Parts: sequence; structure tokens; C-alpha cells
Amino acid sequence: MFDIDAWREIFQSINKNKLRSILSGFTVAFAILLFTLLFGIVNGLQNFFTKAFIDDADNSMFVRTWKTTKPYKGLQSGRIIQLKDEHFDYILEKHSDKIQHISARKYSSARITYKNKQDFYNIRAVHPDHRYLEKTIIDEGRFINQLDLNQKNKVIVIGRLVKKDLFGERPAIGKYVNVSDISYKIVGVFSDEGGDREERNVYMPITTAQKLYGNNDHIDNILIGYSPKLTIDKAVAFGNRLERELRQKLDIHPDDQNALFIRNMAEANKGVGQLTTALFFIVIFVGSGTLIAGIIGISNIMIFSIKERTKEFGIRKALGAKPASIISMVVKESVLITGLAGYLGLLLGTFILNQIGDGLEKYFIHNPSVSSSLVIGATITLVLAGLLAGYLPAKKAAGIKPIVALRAD
Repeated sequence: MFDIDAWREIFQSINKNKLRSILSGFTVAFAILLFTLLFGIVNGLQNFFTKAFIDDADNSMFVRTWKTTKPYKGLQSGRIIQLKDEHFDYILEKHSDKIQHISARKYSSARITYKNKQDFYNIRAVHPDHRYLEKTIIDEGRFINQLDLNQKNKVIVIGRLVKKDLFGERPAIGKYVNVSDISYKIVGVFSDEGGDREERNVYMPITTAQKLYGNNDHIDNILIGYSPKLTIDKAVAFGNRLERELRQKLDIHPDDQNALFIRNMAEANKGVGQLTTALFFIVIFVGSGTLIAGIIGISNIMIFSIKERTKEFGIRKALGAKPASIISMVVKESVLITGLAGYLGLLLGTFILNQIGDGLEKYFIHNPSVSSSLVIGATITLVLAGLLAGYLPAKKAAGIKPIVALRAD
């Protein structure tokens, strides 16, 4: 039952001992503030790496080639290394048990015309699995399928902003557009979490592009989604093995990083995981030290406060107050100060993170924030510490006989 008189006494006690109350609250608020800032920065690092690869699958590998910089097996440096269908087929056949999705990619750009509207757009010629590797979201229609590849169909899937440019709010599915004076049918419209840059792309079957633009089997790079069943270490080992095999097939020097490069998300995930884990334990260590310091501070202040009020407790007992009522009053006061100060520390920490968040992008920290459950847990810990800090000495003081308490200095 809510006792308004008891709470009035608590607020009177807090008002009478402003310095003690402020010191108690400051200790708690500072501990929660520092705790919030530290965890916010660690989360900001994780958010930065998540944002950097937001439109790529977490289990992807990206194989690309360029010019050699080292002579090898009697071949000169400066050779342009060209990936072909045979290399794509080799990877798929040799490592099918380790691959979830795979797509080649061929780049170009073209003028796309619909009636009196036209513009230049980037073209990506791909396999059907590409939609999963780039996290392409199909808003209307469909994506490239295997039948399109087999029949070399003249079909395209356009980005949301391409549709907006050429069609506005009108339907685009089933319409025909000219791509470099060749008629293509629009079979799908997509969006992408990568934003405007990605949504101005156009996809077509890679076999169609190879036939119409060069009449060859050339591809620019290969995207691979390794099996989710692979552990991080096995995925890294798979990427390293694949790189060695491709270097042998393409006659590339083992140390020529320019001629062949495989960006393996497994390596990035492993590195980020190790970094954030190390930072997490550092923050736990520092944050725990801060919380312990806060707990000790609260305990010392409450012990001193209760010792200072021993005579007051004696008078209360002489007037008939029960020990339980004295303990309850002290505990409520301690919990009130601790809880309120902890909440203020949380608000201040969140406010600071919101204010400085944009300025931390250059330090690889994006949207620094902290989960409410984590900080609330820390606050509850401090509240419980405040409860114990008030309860133990209050219980001891409440057990003193009134005559002894009244003699206390």
C-alpha cells in the first residue's frame, strides 16, 4: 500500500541532506553514463561493418582479375587475366558441396530508351543466383531465371529508380525498351538496400550479353555464396584453396595480388568478430570496474549517512517506530536515488551518443547505440547494490536500543 507520509519523509530527508544525495546520485549516474558510452562505441563499430556490406550476402566471396604485375612460367608481366565460362564451370563442379549460390557477372553500360524518355544505366549480366548474393528485392515480376539463360532471352530486370525515370508511376512489367537499339522485355522491378546507386542498375541474362556484346564466353568476375554449413575457419580455408587453384589454372604468380583477388566475407567476419569480441571484453572489464566503483561509492555514502542519522533512528524508536519501518524508509530512499540517477545517466549517455554519432563515421563508428536491456540490467545491478547498501547498515542501526542511539554523537 502506498504510504504518502513515508514518501514525504523520504523526500524531506533527501532535501535536508542535499550534498549526500547529490554525491550518491553522481556516483551512480557517472557509472551508467560511462557504461552506456563504452557499449555504444562497440556497437557503432559493429554497425559500421554491417553497413559497409549491407547489400552483400554475409557468406559471399568475390573473385576478380586484372593485369599481372609479376612474370610467371615464362609469361611476361602486364598480361590481362580474363575469366571465362570454363572457370565458372570448374568452380561449380569442383566445389559444389561447399557452394550455396554462384553467379558470374559481366559489366557494361547502355542507353535505354522508352518512347521519348532515355538515359544511360549500368548493365549487369548475371546468373539467377545473383539475386541472393546481392540481396536483391523483387518488387514486381521476377528475376532472371534458368530458362532465360538457356534460351538467351532478351529480358531485363530494372531497378526501382530506372522504372521511376522511364515510366513514372505507370506499370513497367511486360513493356519493351531499347537497350543500345536492341529490344528487351521488362520482366521485373527490384529494390536494393544498397540505396540509389544499386537501384539504377539493370540486370540481364549473362548468356544474352555474351552473345550480343562480343559473341564470346568472357566474364568479368564471379560471386560465390559459400554454404552456411561451413564454419568461419572452413570458409576461409575454402577461399584460400580456391585462390590457389585459380592461380594455377590462370598461370598467375602466387604472390601477384593485382592479377587475382578473392574478397572473402568469411575473413572479414572473422576479423570483425575477433575485434568486437576483444573490445567487448575490454568494455566489460572497464564497465564492471566502473559499476563496482559505483557500488562501493554508494555503500560508503549510505553507511556514513546512516551513522549520521543514528540519533534520529533512536528518537523514532523511542516514539514507537518499528525497526522494519526504519529499514524500509532507508531502503526506499537508497533505491529512489540510485534508480533516478541511473536513469539520468542512461539518458545523458544516449543523448551524447546521438549528438556525436555522425562525427564518428571517420573513425569507423556508425550509429553508436546501446541496447536498453543491457543498460537497464546495469542500472538494476546498481539499484540492488543501493538496496543492499541501505539495508545492511539500516538493519544494524534499527537494532540499536533507543537509549544507546540517543547517546550517539
